[in-house]
Amino acid sequence: MGLFDNKTGVVFGIANDHSLAWAITRELHSEGAQMGFTHLPDKDPKYRRMERRLRKLVDPFAQFVLPCEVRNDRDLDQVFAAARETFGEIDFVLHSIAYAPTYDLKEPTYNVSRDGFLVAMEISVYSLLAIARRAKDVLKPGGSILTLTYLGGERVIPGYNVMGICKAALDRSVAYLANELGPRGIRVNALSAGPVRTLSASAVGEFDLMMRLYQGMAPMRRNITPEEVGKAGMFLLSELAGGITGEVLHVDAGYHAMGAPPPDFSFGD
Repeated sequence: MGLFDNKTGVVFGIANDHSLAWAITRELHSEGAQMGFTHLPDKDPKYRRMERRLRKLVDPFAQFVLPCEVRNDRDLDQVFAAARETFGEIDFVLHSIAYAPTYDLKEPTYNVSRDGFLVAMEISVYSLLAIARRAKDVLKPGGSILTLTYLGGERVIPGYNVMGICKAALDRSVAYLANELGPRGIRVNALSAGPVRTLSASAVGEFDLMMRLYQGMAPMRRNITPEEVGKAGMFLLSELAGGITGEVLHVDAGYHAMGAPPPDFSFGD
């Protein structure tokens, strides 16, 4: 019997098979969860690249697959209407959505454009609030919302730039949502993963150097795996984490705990 037998949920943000949201989804599915999924609408519907990429992964078990631009309230309403029609009530929501225009992400924070900043905050942070507002009326008591964050919201990570500011706001949003939804029996948490090769990671400068830095500094002297992120995300969404809310759980081999390099620090080969 799986931890998620007879449990249902909605997953936002699987871009491809390297996405951390996909790693979590695989664990949820292996434990018996039934899920609906969303994808970013394709600019040219004729090609449906985003939809096809998602369906290639989830079609064998997806209860629904819908386009969703999180800046569009109608799209969000349709997703939760589908969730209610399909499941009645749901047990969890996974939010894995972040974006900043490439130019604004690569520039120093003092050079970020007003429009770029607003877009990054709306998609990366406000989307969680907009989703939580709708989810609260569909989630069962004991339900859970999980988002993905990063250490760049707590510490300066050169190259992470404006996205670090967004993650700081996202982390605080988790705490405020946890307080407000707690009386309904709904938990809200964030998972802060160490560097893993994903589509979003490719936009961060000097990513290979970051991987070597983590491997040399982390107490476990290694980088993490997508499977470890998947299992931790599944745990936070499960009843095993029933007493945990407002938390940012670091899955980074302990890197976040370090204030200086260890005596045997090395960048490796």
